[in-house]
Amino acid sequence: MHNNSISIASVKLNIDKLNSYFREREFFESHDLYKFYSYQEPEVTATTINWRIYNLVQMGVLNRIGRGKFTLEGCRYFIPELSTGINLLSRKLHKQYPYLKVCIWSTSVINEFMLHQPGSFFILIEVDGVAVESVFYFLKENKYQPFLDPDVDMINKYASDKKDALIVKSLVSESPCQNIQGVKTVTIEKMLVDIYCDENIFAAQQGSEMSHIFKEALEKYSVNENRMLRYAARRNKKNAFDDYLSKVSKYRQ
Repeated sequence: MHNNSISIASVKLNIDKLNSYFREREFFESHDLYKFYSYQEPEVTATTINWRIYNLVQMGVLNRIGRGKFTLEGCRYFIPELSTGINLLSRKLHKQYPYLKVCIWSTSVINEFMLHQPGSFFILIEVDGVAVESVFYFLKENKYQPFLDPDVDMINKYASDKKDALIVKSLVSESPCQNIQGVKTVTIEKMLVDIYCDENIFAAQQGSEMSHIFKEALEKYSVNENRMLRYAARRNKKNAFDDYLSKVSKYRQ
């Protein structure tokens, strides 16, 4: 009975025909999928097609790349490089603050998407707001030279001249992070929203450079649009970010 159910579901999804039908398309939209299934079964309902699309995404057959946009390409996940220094920082902080929410990453990971390559970077250590000062002083005691949530003047006068300046700042609640070999670090969704929202820390990534970064990131990797918009909302920039995304993404109308 179980095998029959799987077989029936596979027939209804028409995966082989779907792959053949859309394989030459760079991307396609929800209405294309409605048309495909309606041609196979004229009586099929919109609710049933929505259920099929949901299941195809869950199965990895479809990759959702934008608002009502899909591709047959496999998911391409962004895995930022973690230096020896970041791994060491993570271990020290975890030992001192085992229950603290921490996200550590270097702005050097953005270079992959940039036209102009900056020579200096920031290592961002984002932690729960109540622990920001404690972490800052802990790092100073351990011979680091961190900056505590610096304003634009401090960044320009002091931090920007250092090759890998450490910046300690508050972690926005519900930030989309990922765990790589025990290190809590940035996701591509968080990276893009942060670049858009914080023009002080990401001064080198603004203007036409930011547009290039977004286009490259959206082309190369699977980006969860809903996750970006939820995080942008946490940063009180959802509507503005949504508008910007529509300007730079070819997958949106």
